[in-house]
Amino acid sequence: MTTATMDTVNTVNNLDGITSSIPDAGWWNGNARFAELSGKLLGAHVAHAGLIVLWAGAMTLFEITRYDAAKPIYEQGLILIPHLATLGLGVGKGGVIVDTYPYFVIGVFHLISSAVLGAGGIYHALLGESVLSRNQSFAGFFGYDWKDQRKMTSILGIHLILLGIGAWLLVAKAMFWGGLFDPWFNGGQVRIISNPTLNPFVIFSYLFPVHGLAGMAAVNNLEDVVGGHIWVGLMCILGGTWHLISSPLPWTQKIFVWSGEAYLSYSLGALAYMGFFAAYFVTVNNTVYPEVFYGPVGVIETTTGVVTVRGWLATSHLVLASLFLCGHIWHAIRARLNANGFDFQTGDMVQAPGIYQ
Repeated sequence: MTTATMDTVNTVNNLDGITSSIPDAGWWNGNARFAELSGKLLGAHVAHAGLIVLWAGAMTLFEITRYDAAKPIYEQGLILIPHLATLGLGVGKGGVIVDTYPYFVIGVFHLISSAVLGAGGIYHALLGESVLSRNQSFAGFFGYDWKDQRKMTSILGIHLILLGIGAWLLVAKAMFWGGLFDPWFNGGQVRIISNPTLNPFVIFSYLFPVHGLAGMAAVNNLEDVVGGHIWVGLMCILGGTWHLISSPLPWTQKIFVWSGEAYLSYSLGALAYMGFFAAYFVTVNNTVYPEVFYGPVGVIETTTGVVTVRGWLATSHLVLASLFLCGHIWHAIRARLNANGFDFQTGDMVQAPGIYQ
C-alpha cells in the first residue's frame, strides 16, 4: 500500500462486533484497500474470477470466428483452441480440427459461469458484510483474521485439495472422458490413456537429471504425464488434509510472517516459479505441447515471420513471471519490515522489533 492507505476515514463493524478500518486510498491501490475488510476482499476476488472466466469464454468464441482450416493452427495467433485441441476436443487424426462445436459449448458455458461469479462479486462488494463473521455458523466458516495461523493453514489446505481435484479431473479426461491428443500415436491422434505410469521411481525420477538436463520437461509419453498428475493430485489432497487438521509447527511460526501482505508475497513467489517453469516447458517439450498445435520446438517465429503459439506462450509466461518475482521481492521486504515495526508512512521504527506475528 502507498502512504495514503495508512490514513483511515471511518470504520465498519461486522455482526460479531469486530471493528475494521476503511483506508483512505485511491482505486490504484487495488485490493490493498480491502486488506482488513474480508467481506469486500471476497467480493473483489469473486468478481476477478468472473472477469477471468468471461475472458476465457469470449476469447474462445472469438477464436472460433478467426479459425482458418487452411492454415496451420500455430500460425493463426490462437491462444485457447490449441489447448482445447490438446485435450482431445474437436480434433481428428494428424491434429486436424474436425469439429468446432465443442469449443462453442465451452465458450458459452464460461460466459454463463462468469455471470454467476460476477453477481456474487457484486453482492459481496456492495451488499454483503464488509467484514465476514467468525463463528460456528456456515457463513462464519469463511471469516478469518490474517494473524490466525490455524485459519490460514486451513485455507491453504482447502486450496491444496482443490488443486488435487483439478489434477485428477485431467486424469479422468485422459482415462475415461475421451482421452488426450497424442502426437506420437498413429501420426497424431486422440487416444484413451488406459495404463498411466504409477511407478513412483519413474514419476519422481523427472525431478532429477535422470532424463537429461530438461528434467520434468523431458517427458515424452502421455502415460508418464497422466501418472504424474495422479501422484500430484494425491500429494495435494493429502497435504491439504494435513493442513486442515493440523496447526503450524513451531519452527514455521517463527520464520513466516503472518500478515496479508506476507501471504501476497508468498503467492507471487509461487506464481513466478511456475511462470518460469512453464515458459521453459513449452519451449522444449513437444509431447504436452504438440508441434501441430504450437509450432516447432524452440522456435519463436516461423520462416515467414509469424510468431507461433509456442512463442507467445513462452514469451508471455517469461514476462509475467519476471513481474511476479519483482512483486514477490517488494512485498516480502515490506512484510518483513512491517512485522519488525517499521512504519512506511513516516519512514521510522514505531515499535521495537519483535517476533513475526
